[in-house]
Amino acid sequence: MLPDLDSLLLFSRAAETGSLTKAAETLHIAAPAASRRLALLEHQFRVLLFERHPRGLTLTPAGTCLLGHVRGILDAVYRSQIEVSNYATGQATVVRVSANTSAMAQFLPQDLADFQQLHPDIRLMLDEQWSEDGAQAVRTGQADIAIVLEGAWTDGLRTWRYRSDQIAAVFRRGQAPRGGQLLLADLMGSDLVALEDRSSMMRLLAEKAAQTGQPFALRAKVKSFEAVCRLVQVGSGVGLLPLRAAQAFEAAMDLEIVPLADPWAQRRMSICTGHTPLPAGLQALVDHLAAAGRSNF
Repeated sequence: MLPDLDSLLLFSRAAETGSLTKAAETLHIAAPAASRRLALLEHQFRVLLFERHPRGLTLTPAGTCLLGHVRGILDAVYRSQIEVSNYATGQATVVRVSANTSAMAQFLPQDLADFQQLHPDIRLMLDEQWSEDGAQAVRTGQADIAIVLEGAWTDGLRTWRYRSDQIAAVFRRGQAPRGGQLLLADLMGSDLVALEDRSSMMRLLAEKAAQTGQPFALRAKVKSFEAVCRLVQVGSGVGLLPLRAAQAFEAAMDLEIVPLADPWAQRRMSICTGHTPLPAGLQALVDHLAAAGRSNF
């Protein structure tokens, strides 16, 4: 007999709270019933999932293993509920879109809004992810289409050109260098503020900095473009961001934005999907995005 979803949810909550009583309360289950459910779950898997202590519960190695699988199962159930509920709105075509942070902060929202105006019968579900994760989401069927920076992660997928962006340096007003071109090598002696290591931009910058043979002094690594600009605003260093994303904060934070003149600082983005052939709704979105970005290359 397979475990039921309610028992798996109870197990997940108990693991998160370290207390079967608290888990039962959040799910409105009586404590004795929760205890029986957990005992049955352990019986079904034929292992102990928790070590019981006076202060609560701790996962056994088997429980830790199961928790990872249960989170994936529950996430899939929640996603299916959201997607199936879209049919109740009359929007029978649902397209799941993954997009990298640079596209989300610059031009994709407007492109998608324009598409939605033309195709109100198609419902778009948008998920922001790093490029590599977006391409993987397409491969595993968690996304129908992804907007990613060009890279090896698109191998084996169908791709179309989308748009391009430019990496730029972000300075406090009055501190930007005057005259001439600004290269990454010119910033190697500065305290730099940028995104966390997993971003495609940071991987590229680290690779190019290594080629200069100079130290790449990152004073801060943060998760958002706004956080980079805020740190620059208060004097924590020089920021590195996509040009148009940085320009969105330029006036409000009294910043100066200088594009990097290195040829590699111009980055191309791709539309990618694993569908063959493309369903009608997805084909319409691909055509729209490819046309929107055509003049950008």
